[in-house]
Amino acid sequence: MVQRAPQPDVNARPATGRHIKLHSHPTSRKSTAPIRWGATSAVQRGPVVGTLTAQRNAIGAHSGSYSLYRALAVAAGTLDPVHVPDLTNTAPATPIGPHRKWSDPSAIVSLDPYGHLVSDVFAEQLAEGWDIRPTIAVTRARVNMPEFRDAIAAGRLRPDGVVLTENGDVRVTKAAIEPVWYLPGIAERFGIAESDLRRGLFEQSGGMFSELVTRGDLKVFLPPIGGITVYIFGDPGAIADPGRNVACRVHDECNGSDVFGSDICTCRPYLAHGIEVCIQTAQEGGCGLVVYNRKEGRALGEVTKFLVYNARKRQEGGDRAETYFERTECVAGVEDMRFQELMPDVLHWLGVSRIDRFVSMSNMKHDSLVRQGLEIVERVAIPDGLIPDDASVEMDAKKAAGYFSERPVGTEELKQPKGRGLDD
Repeated sequence: MVQRAPQPDVNARPATGRHIKLHSHPTSRKSTAPIRWGATSAVQRGPVVGTLTAQRNAIGAHSGSYSLYRALAVAAGTLDPVHVPDLTNTAPATPIGPHRKWSDPSAIVSLDPYGHLVSDVFAEQLAEGWDIRPTIAVTRARVNMPEFRDAIAAGRLRPDGVVLTENGDVRVTKAAIEPVWYLPGIAERFGIAESDLRRGLFEQSGGMFSELVTRGDLKVFLPPIGGITVYIFGDPGAIADPGRNVACRVHDECNGSDVFGSDICTCRPYLAHGIEVCIQTAQEGGCGLVVYNRKEGRALGEVTKFLVYNARKRQEGGDRAETYFERTECVAGVEDMRFQELMPDVLHWLGVSRIDRFVSMSNMKHDSLVRQGLEIVERVAIPDGLIPDDASVEMDAKKAAGYFSERPVGTEELKQPKGRGLDD
């Protein structure tokens, strides 16, 4: 007979009791564990504590957008609200850092550079019973896409048994990164007052985080948004070695194309091409990086994205390049909300100072990296043969708006204002 797990009693009182503690009105206005962002060491900086403990020094909760699922699990009675993770054997599979930029308070403002080293650098606090959660995890894995086997068959890639196996498996080191925002640094990056940033976040999230406007002493925010996955091809030690090349593809999530192969855009083909360049660079003794950001639909979301698809296809005259950006702005009120200003942070965390082969045509990504002091040697465009027929409208519009192209754009009929761009 099959044993069924007991179902939670949805009417049961939560284990936390009936009393609700408002963190916007604590008994003490100052955190017992202050954070000194940009300090020269982890010990001097202090841990980021987003758990409901006496040491709490961050607004929000761990796990990004998944924090709400944790809240649901607690409410449903399937998760003990005071459970503390056992971090035994969870240390990074590959060492990363520390790097010089980790102690620059303006270089990294959207993630915790020590987020993967919690068990090590904050061992003393953990031994005292502090509930400190990692915000970064580093492991090893293999990845495989049909495009790899196609590249092997075409002779563009050659299995070496180290980076690339005969069956098309690629050995990688990968890191999952949750967002950790240092609010003064975020405000500075966007050129706005911290008070305006806090108010905007509070009001436009429906007042979800009252501490944004009541707790000026809390400078770190754990926003409920998607994070980043970094895939490292080859020796991670090559990243900071000036004598070895680094290839990089910064890719913003496009589930419909990346996973399901939709042919309306170039996202999956460009991602596969970027990985191919990363594999080649790793086999030449360098290192390849794919930074995968959870920013679906230009961070407008998939619902808005599909609405725009409908509007593009149904408009008078059909889908065409000269109205590509306009259709998005009509639905969303803005062309893009990915804010590449924060994108370089993860490369600073990895210790990148030079990208020898930047596999992106995006002017916004390129300019953001250069503004943050990274050198880009070569820009690699997607080969014309990899662009799906239905994606030609998108590509023509992007090139006319400032996208990098190895050839002049012969589309005089496209009258996009200069400076407008869209990331791939």
